[in-house]
Amino acid sequence: MEFTVSTDTRLEAVDITDRVESAVAARERNAPTATVFVEHTTAGVVVNEAEPRLLDDVETFLSELVPDEGWRHDELDGNADSHLRTLVLGASETVPVDDGEVALGRWQSMLLVECDGPRERTVRVV
Repeated sequence: MEFTVSTDTRLEAVDITDRVESAVAARERNAPTATVFVEHTTAGVVVNEAEPRLLDDVETFLSELVPDEGWRHDELDGNADSHLRTLVLGASETVPVDDGEVALGRWQSMLLVECDGPRERTVRVV
């Protein structure tokens, strides 16, 4: 099962929990885990809290961790910072599934973190 996420800005954290839950519920098999994978090298998937101020903090943290400019890859297409930020995030998360439902903790959400937007991203749930 897969779905598309549209992002609006270059660096943005998007709560995709509801879409992941729907994808897991729609699966034909009842597996004990679900892997959420973004099919791109400049976006990541993480589990964290979806509180709006924290989402802003995530964006600020990544901006401060990896400067926008000064990278060799920028000579090619100007998005080295996006690739490097994604190295910190990772492309997937595996979460437990109980009775066909995603078993996240009380404050946990599934987040897509866009590092090279705005774009449309494909997220796969298996």
